Amino acid sequence: MSPALQLAGSHHPVAVIGGGQAGLSVSYALRQRGVGHVVIERNRVGHEWRERRWDSFCLVTPNWQCRLPGFPYQGDDPGGFMVRDEIVRYLEDYVAFFRPPLAEGVSVTRLRRAPQGTYELATTAGDFTADQVVVATGPYHTPSVPPMAQRLPDSIEQVHSSGYRSPERLPDGAVLVVGTGQSGCQIAEDLHLAGRRVHLAVGSAPRVARFYRGRDCVAWLDDMGHYGKSIDEFDDAGAVRMRVNHYVTGRGGGRDIDLRAFARDGMRLYGRLTAIGGGRTEFADDLRTNLDHADAVAEGIKDAIDAHITARGVDAPEEPRYVPVWEPAEQPRELDLAEAGITSVVWATGFRRDHRWIEIPVFDGRGYPMHWRGATSVPGLYFLGLPWQYSWGSGRFEAVGRDAEFLAGHIDASRRLADVCGTLTGAPSDLASALPIG
Repeated sequence: MSPALQLAGSHHPVAVIGGGQAGLSVSYALRQRGVGHVVIERNRVGHEWRERRWDSFCLVTPNWQCRLPGFPYQGDDPGGFMVRDEIVRYLEDYVAFFRPPLAEGVSVTRLRRAPQGTYELATTAGDFTADQVVVATGPYHTPSVPPMAQRLPDSIEQVHSSGYRSPERLPDGAVLVVGTGQSGCQIAEDLHLAGRRVHLAVGSAPRVARFYRGRDCVAWLDDMGHYGKSIDEFDDAGAVRMRVNHYVTGRGGGRDIDLRAFARDGMRLYGRLTAIGGGRTEFADDLRTNLDHADAVAEGIKDAIDAHITARGVDAPEEPRYVPVWEPAEQPRELDLAEAGITSVVWATGFRRDHRWIEIPVFDGRGYPMHWRGATSVPGLYFLGLPWQYSWGSGRFEAVGRDAEFLAGHIDASRRLADVCGTLTGAPSDLASALPIG
């Protein structure tokens, strides 16, 4: 921590908790408005990318979508996909670019609101206060592993996707990967390409083609305004926020992830994992359904792209549609782990949110922060970097900056209004809550 950022006993207009892309983005936006603040980061900048991603990890969105405020991608491969170390370097370069008031290696252990309206933060570097707080810690806090994992034989090594690094780090033998979101599919591919025998429990996650009709599908969808569509335009906003991301990869310049092709080439596919016991695993009979669903989503996206091309009169090459390269002749319901030679299991089963350190009633029954565009009903408390906070890109490099700019503007306006109200009437800063946020 910089000597200039001694926290104990200090007071700040704004405290930003989290120094990832979200926290840094709002720090930049606040700096541009002349709003005093401090950014608290539990580890080092880039920690989540450096320590929770495997060796071959790369972005699934093109580099041109990396556009943090004031610092868009400036490399020579805008259509490529940054690998893990390049992502870390991009964030470190961002810090060097505008030098935020950053305290690294400091954990916030408690956040509560004092009766007078200010916020009290207890940290490992001492307690301090702030008028407003932005929680920019993202949604991926605690690795989630189902309780049934405890019934695996002790001889089998278990690792969550956040702890997976490479095929060489796992014991020799076959690997069972559970989950087919982005992480599960990419890790299964990583193991498959290394020549490992992979057994994959397939879930209901959708997929998307990497390229279609001469362009990356992301570029088409960007032109179509897909990434600017707000959560308010959906009738089922709560369900949208919980959707699993489409699986695809940026590896090797970008390509589809086709689980059917993996199966054709030797990977064993199963339905959703339902039980473990007696050295065996059990699976649902939904493999065919899950594969068909993923393909249908990918083809539906192509339908939308076709319609856009036709409506706009875009000159784009024709392309034949996908034809399944493999169909399950049967849907295996059980697997004997020892007989299959499985020595390790990778749990690609996501994360749980952990906001127990926030002692302010702003969460719904699922533990999700209740907000509109990041602003909560509690004056001066904000969230940033949540998936679908306002649009598809809210939790990503693509649009987290837009959300940060919005919140910074509201924070600045609230601060100014509170100052005026306090000067004229002696009223507390809660009067800023009357400021509209639409």
